[in-house]
Amino acid sequence: MNILITGSNGQLGNEVRTLSAKHPNHRYFFTDVIETDGVSVLDITDNKAVSAFVQANAIDLIINCAAYTNVDKAEDDEATALKINAEALTVLGSQGVKVLHISTDYVFSGDEHIPCRETDPVAPRTVYGHTKYEGEKNLLAVCPEAVILRTAWLYSSFGNNFVKTMIKLGKERHELGVVFDQIGTPTYAADLAWAIFTVIESKVWHAGIYHFTNEGVCSWYDFTLAIHELAGVKNCHVRPILSEEYQYKTPRPHYSVLDKSKFKKTFGVEIPHWETSLRRCIDVLNLSD
Repeated sequence: MNILITGSNGQLGNEVRTLSAKHPNHRYFFTDVIETDGVSVLDITDNKAVSAFVQANAIDLIINCAAYTNVDKAEDDEATALKINAEALTVLGSQGVKVLHISTDYVFSGDEHIPCRETDPVAPRTVYGHTKYEGEKNLLAVCPEAVILRTAWLYSSFGNNFVKTMIKLGKERHELGVVFDQIGTPTYAADLAWAIFTVIESKVWHAGIYHFTNEGVCSWYDFTLAIHELAGVKNCHVRPILSEEYQYKTPRPHYSVLDKSKFKKTFGVEIPHWETSLRRCIDVLNLSD
């Protein structure tokens, strides 16, 4: 297949680029809003530009890794978030090709007490969550055969993320306060990239909405302790704090665990535990130092 990947400069886009080397049977077109080495410029909100690109390169599949993900900034810039997270999905879904799109746990309220299934009612409480849900609806309206993968707590050896920030701060400070009353599942972007290839390499195109994160659950506090242990950060005391002490500008979900049963059953796979994958990521970071 000829595959167009949007958002190729981001965490997930970079992991897809890395993993694509192990799937040389496809031809890849990596794009983003900013041109970098091996990445072409493509504005996914520009229907004419996207249509011209798809036709010129005989694209068979679009993998949308692009998103406006800054939860706090989205509250002050809803127009931009809506354009990228929602309106662009109408553009991408209208090209007459298969689409695989990445969505988020933020489409749920965060008040749940058991892992969320794909069929559970959504109730986004932030601009980010709202625009991502609108994107899901827009895509399915024009491309009902699309695949949507909802994920959560994404990190990688690429870009800026919680893992790299905690390692950096752990080396710079003697004490950190990290929230312990928000529960979820850290997800290594390399594993999400693997999930994407699992979908597109399947003999059957299984359209629909799926949840994918790593296995297991923890709080941000537990996650930080594991990061420091695996990264060898020893001189920083991590203190558990309540969300209200951190004073978030935008509300965060208190419980955002996703049920992955549908993905595992449909594609016949097992998913690594978050601690196993965190170890792999930190090994990669150590190699790059």
